Amino acid sequence: MYLNIKDDAIFVADAHYNEKKTQLLTFLKKLDSGEIRTSQLFLMGDMFDFISGESEYFVNRNNDLIELINKLSKIIEIVYLEGNHDYNMNMLFPQVLVIKRENQPIVAEYKEKTVEIAHGDIFTPWHYNLYCKIIRNHSLLVFLNMLDFNYFISKKIYYTLIKKEICFKMKNFDEFAKRRLLNYKSDIVIEGHFHQGKTFEDKQLYVNVPSLCCEDSYFRLNKVFTRENL
Repeated sequence: MYLNIKDDAIFVADAHYNEKKTQLLTFLKKLDSGEIRTSQLFLMGDMFDFISGESEYFVNRNNDLIELINKLSKIIEIVYLEGNHDYNMNMLFPQVLVIKRENQPIVAEYKEKTVEIAHGDIFTPWHYNLYCKIIRNHSLLVFLNMLDFNYFISKKIYYTLIKKEICFKMKNFDEFAKRRLLNYKSDIVIEGHFHQGKTFEDKQLYVNVPSLCCEDSYFRLNKVFTRENL
């Protein structure tokens, strides 16, 4: 898949939206009101603390947010890269370009430079890849939803995740990211997932988009990658 990145593009990652982490709803409302403006929005994965298109509980719980994204998708080009907390999203967002994990990274172009974009949970061991394939299986998720009497499975997942501490700084992240760059071939690499919000340039420009819920900020392109606060 090949995309052209626009000058005013915004990249938002790892909002982990739930009743305690509401930054994504604030951000989208500002887009809707015109307080924040863009013609192209990249949602970099883990926008929800958890959701799949098959999960009745999580779809109902996040319905307002889903409706707002769909409303914005009629006037803004939205690209949604599925993460490890949000998948099988096509059925929820008919006018959003949804990129599944197995199709990441996607290749884009910006001012004659090549750009690769991914949530970030790729280039991983085979057993994690197998787990990802199983847990995203549509038939399995439909079956689990049928077993979810009174939403007891979904509620356990929700209240476990809401207690989880996800904001921390990784030691030696630059070295870690440089090893990841060996898997990429483009001039610019943009990832989320790691919640570090760092940019550096080696042979390639590497951008780790900040976690919206951890840092209340996101990246805007505008000729160079700059951080903006919510």
